Amino acid sequence: MQRAAITQSALAKERRELRAAQREADMDNVPRDIGKTWIDPVPGGSGTGERYLANDFKQLAAPPEMPEWKRVSFGGVRAAYGKKTNLSILEQRQCLPIYKLHENLVQAVKDNQILIVIGETGSGKTTQITQYLAEEGLCVRGMLGCTQPRRVAAMSVAKRVSEEFGCRLGQEVGYTIRFEDVTSQETVIKYMTDGMLLRECLIDPDLKQYAVIMLDEAHERTIHTDVLFGLMKNAVKKRPDLKLIVTSATLDAVKFSSYFFEAPIFTIPGRTHPVDVLYTKESESDYLDAALIAVMQIHLTEPPGDILVFLTGQEEIDTACEILYERMKSLGPEVPQLIILPVYSALPSEMQTRIFDPAPPGTRKVVVATNIAETSLTIDGIYYVVDPGFVKQKVYNSKSGLDALVVTPISQAQAKQRAGRAGRTGPGKCYRLYTERAYRDEMLPTAVPEIQRTNLAFVVLSLKAMGINDLLSFDFMDPPPMETLIMAMEQLHSLSALDDEGLLTRLGRRMAEFPLEPQLSKMLIQSVHLGCSEEILTIVSVLSVQNIFYRPKDKQAVADQRKAKFHQPEGDHLTLLAVYNAWKNNKFSNPWCYENFVQARSLKRCVP
Repeated sequence: MQRAAITQSALAKERRELRAAQREADMDNVPRDIGKTWIDPVPGGSGTGERYLANDFKQLAAPPEMPEWKRVSFGGVRAAYGKKTNLSILEQRQCLPIYKLHENLVQAVKDNQILIVIGETGSGKTTQITQYLAEEGLCVRGMLGCTQPRRVAAMSVAKRVSEEFGCRLGQEVGYTIRFEDVTSQETVIKYMTDGMLLRECLIDPDLKQYAVIMLDEAHERTIHTDVLFGLMKNAVKKRPDLKLIVTSATLDAVKFSSYFFEAPIFTIPGRTHPVDVLYTKESESDYLDAALIAVMQIHLTEPPGDILVFLTGQEEIDTACEILYERMKSLGPEVPQLIILPVYSALPSEMQTRIFDPAPPGTRKVVVATNIAETSLTIDGIYYVVDPGFVKQKVYNSKSGLDALVVTPISQAQAKQRAGRAGRTGPGKCYRLYTERAYRDEMLPTAVPEIQRTNLAFVVLSLKAMGINDLLSFDFMDPPPMETLIMAMEQLHSLSALDDEGLLTRLGRRMAEFPLEPQLSKMLIQSVHLGCSEEILTIVSVLSVQNIFYRPKDKQAVADQRKAKFHQPEGDHLTLLAVYNAWKNNKFSNPWCYENFVQARSLKRCVP
């Protein structure tokens, strides 16, 4: 499988080189007339071939140009597929598997200080447990806090729970993510990213304002969640009145139970149906092409039912969607329609939500997603899963001191999760594009926790700020490599955050107050003394959001030309500053962003 990952990387590189060659050819055809340096993508209506400049549309917030497959897939507000549920909110809650067990669950929480809850994605544990406990009065002594590994999940779950709870978002139910606090004095149920709870532990390690803490999606083992495990063990020792619930969608309950003082395990039965798991006879060298062939075969030969395809990232997903669209287009109108829907973190939330709409009669939808669809999203109507067996993970190279995104084989637990997506609505099929031997011999039983493969500088700084100086004695569920810990200590020492004895300096304590990587924190602090706070604050803000440039496939040459206008010889940081300042000088104009191929959505997140 490692060979397949390497081959796919080489094929992706080849595709990029072909596109680069095409861009160079396009560059030769771009007009360089002094009076018209850019071709506006909005054609004139006179039929003369003339084009208007975006300046003529200052009152319009024109969206970025989309490839044809995206325009067809998303198609504006009219692209709502099928009929949504007629059930009331109460009826929807009562349909969840957790509903029949809610009295037993509440009693188990009351009887135990720590409870491990195992339930499949879609069982209702994330949205319902907090409400059950609030309805039973467990929020009288403090808030109910629930952590999520992703920002999108924290926001969307809080919105849903507020609707079910019958309040406005930010009142009794709210959320907190980095740079955004939608809570109030009335809030009793608070959803937040695991990083935000870690920030709160810096100020109050005992979490006195909470009566219950729920660590949701614990199986994902993010670096923040792993640190919270150790901190929460200390907190429950000091506070007998604090309740801790750890939820997981995978069957690793025994490990969680033994770590948390042999805590009892509460299992929520799923509503899964049988899933036929099919393996390939030989490993696929080009898993992307094999996945697309599998999708077409399913669409043309299998009974009705939607398809879920797992790929590793945005580039692969966009490529796959475009190829699928072109193949369907070439087959003509006689073939039933295939609605193609991508899902990845950079996709706007309004586009992500389209995957939940049912497909109209006589059509089929295919959802092409990253591993976010393994456990964080519940998509009804999926009968077929195509699993190439790979995921993109952040891996830290301690020798170079850099993080890199690497395509690696998934674990057996992840493979089971993916297959389970096909059995939620009815009997399904999972097409694994690898051999049964590869599953048995090459895949690890569970994924390597993030804390064992990423840079630990921020974690070390946070623990030191909490007074935990002996990192070797900290109760990690899975201790990080010694080499990575030493590298983090050396990095913090070079930033003057730690002294020669490894103790936190005054500067280091101030750095720990920022929810940023240590290098960025020090930049901000030092900028005050150097008289460039405004500029550095802007640079740090832009570095903290998604990529601000976009390059439509059909206009990459022009986009590169526009980007070159902002280039600063001193480096990328000043280039980003130049983009922000130009946007600011143009009164934060959306048309200006459109004209310069800049993501207005990303830039707006930089503005206080």
